[in-house]
Amino acid sequence: MPEAPLFVVQLHDARRLHYDVRLEVDGVLKSWAVPRGPSLDPTVKRLAVPTDDHSIEYAEYEGVIADSKYGSGAVIVWDAGVYTNLTLDKQRRRIDPAEAIDRGHLKVRLRGVKLTGAWAFTRTDQDWLLVKVRDDDADPSLDLTITEPRSILSGLTIEEMAATRA
Repeated sequence: MPEAPLFVVQLHDARRLHYDVRLEVDGVLKSWAVPRGPSLDPTVKRLAVPTDDHSIEYAEYEGVIADSKYGSGAVIVWDAGVYTNLTLDKQRRRIDPAEAIDRGHLKVRLRGVKLTGAWAFTRTDQDWLLVKVRDDDADPSLDLTITEPRSILSGLTIEEMAATRA
């Protein structure tokens, strides 16, 4: 049985602080910049702006990207784990994640250190929305972006990572 595909959420302090949500699809990390981070509240729709695909190796990257490069700034691995594709077509057959992205709707179950449960990515006219699915892991009263600011790898906050460059 093949291993489950990975996901990673990197907190990135570039031009603006945002969360890069990345899913392993066809050997690369499909990526969306989510300015306010994932929400556990199913009534909250978070903007998710598609960004360039990244290599799988980038899933473990933490550090400070030099000022001269695209996306410069501090990066921490805020969360990571594996996911299960839950996307179904009208006949209730599983749709490949790449095809689901092409169609504009992908539903996944995350099993991470911080994030668990199902989320849906849905394309709008120009961008995407990331929404928590109503399930046992939904919790409108909890904001993990505030209560859990540290990297799951280094234990550093984004500010502490930025200070390592000084």
